Amino acid sequence: MTCVAAGALVVAALAVVSAQAPRQVSLVVANGIVVTVDGSNRILNPGSVAVDGGNIVAVDRPENIRRQFRARETIDAAGQVVMPGLVNTHTHAPMVLFRGLADDLALEEWLTKYIFPAESKTVSPDFVRAGTRLAALEMIESGTTTFTDMYYFEEEIAKETKAAGLRGVLGETVIQFPVADAKTPAEGLARTEAFIKAFENDSLITPAVAPHAIYTNDTPTLKAARELSVRYHVPTLIHVAETQAEAMTARERGFPTVVSYLESLGFLGPGVVAAHAVWVNDADMAMLKARGVGVSHNPESNMKLASGIAPVKAYLAADVAVGLGTDGAASNNDLDMFEAMRTASFLAKVATSDPTAVSASTALRLATIGGARVLGMEKQIGSLEPGKRADLIIVSMSAARQSPMYDPVSHLVYVTRGDDVQTTIVNGKVLMRNKRVLTLDRAAVLRESKSWAAKVSAAVGR
Repeated sequence: MTCVAAGALVVAALAVVSAQAPRQVSLVVANGIVVTVDGSNRILNPGSVAVDGGNIVAVDRPENIRRQFRARETIDAAGQVVMPGLVNTHTHAPMVLFRGLADDLALEEWLTKYIFPAESKTVSPDFVRAGTRLAALEMIESGTTTFTDMYYFEEEIAKETKAAGLRGVLGETVIQFPVADAKTPAEGLARTEAFIKAFENDSLITPAVAPHAIYTNDTPTLKAARELSVRYHVPTLIHVAETQAEAMTARERGFPTVVSYLESLGFLGPGVVAAHAVWVNDADMAMLKARGVGVSHNPESNMKLASGIAPVKAYLAADVAVGLGTDGAASNNDLDMFEAMRTASFLAKVATSDPTAVSASTALRLATIGGARVLGMEKQIGSLEPGKRADLIIVSMSAARQSPMYDPVSHLVYVTRGDDVQTTIVNGKVLMRNKRVLTLDRAAVLRESKSWAAKVSAAVGR
């Protein structure tokens, strides 16, 4: 054999070895019960997820992942569920500091007599920062990895969200009357535009425009808010048809429903997230579908405020994009998306007298890939698939109420709670490991919240 031929054989052999060498990745979550929520609803038991940087690179059997990848960090999830992080499509994060301030009231009375006055006396950048840290702590501990927000000083919410490591679709509120960060709608729109520019192309923050509702904004303001969203290609967040009183506002403006009124303004379209959407008819649902509007279903808030029951079964039949939200903790009173899943399923069953109306599998999809679809992010998040962002959680199945387990999806929806979450990962970064939050000082956040509770009580005379 010539030297040239021998050299060629050595090169070929090295190439084979190189091709078979495991790929270096940043993280492997190994040996869990992997509930993918992909298009086939695959469950791998056991399964592993390989992550490199911020992306999922493989979801497969543990032996295949071990053969193909070498991880700098491995998390053993044996006996636990590995699933997509939960997507909360509607909340008001800083309002955790008003948790329990005013209960057992209808929405209009709750807002006008308690919440709006409390906000006028207490909301500030410091309030918003403290409230966001508390909300972020609660969401990380209960498995939410993406949340959709509508509040004031949204740039401060964005900074705290990034610091905590969460993903956020965050809308600066535009409202007709003077509020903490804007005295006029024009000022609110200017603040919103500055916020959008500050967080364009951010890896975790998607800025949005958030006109509060039709009953708190006039027609020119609603049009201007939507035009701003379209100009910058960002989402529009708005409360839609939450109560019968809101539906009456639409009739006073000459339209039979809130949806028909918004359609007359040219408001509806892709990127619009309609929170609640309770008081709608068949024509409204067809219009929401045709315009590509996403609906955020908030069952617990709607029940607590006696606002009504959204027609979720009909939305799903019409293929309207539907996700779940908690609403703010002042009207829920927590940010636990596991509770939202269970409540959404039970409420749809009793509302339609159909036990199949929202199955466990459907409820899980509403809280994950369904929410991602509402936000126009279904190609990035919402399921465990190669190429998507590495937003995932590990959920313990060791509690007495979780034993025995025949179907992990049933358990996730019907018996699991937020405090069963052990580990939370966003964009490939571990935010909580084995119940220990790594991106926030838990004790300091809780101390700060108690300090603010005293200030709120003093301000409102409680």
